[in-house]
Amino acid sequence: MHFLYSEDCPSHEEALQRLRSIIESEAIRADVEIIKVDTDLDAERLKFIGSPTIIVNGRDIDPTATPHYALNCRAYRLEDGRVSPLPSDAMIRKALREAKAEES
Repeated sequence: MHFLYSEDCPSHEEALQRLRSIIESEAIRADVEIIKVDTDLDAERLKFIGSPTIIVNGRDIDPTATPHYALNCRAYRLEDGRVSPLPSDAMIRKALREAKAEES
């Protein structure tokens, strides 16, 4: 699992806390590799859609995300249609559960 972020986007700290909390609550054993993205070249190479980005089993947790790789802040479309700089708990939980089911 990868957690990619840019220092310029303030939501990454809360997103990482949210991810770790959900991993714990789901009793998932997972190592989270935290990757700081500093340049547009790194963003392209890492398939970084924006900060924060969470990749589980090689896939972005938001299957509707448009892949535009650049060093920018990210916006997530929540289940109720609102836009947020953070992924919802439900989005993270769903991606983790799907990954866990794939491993079974």
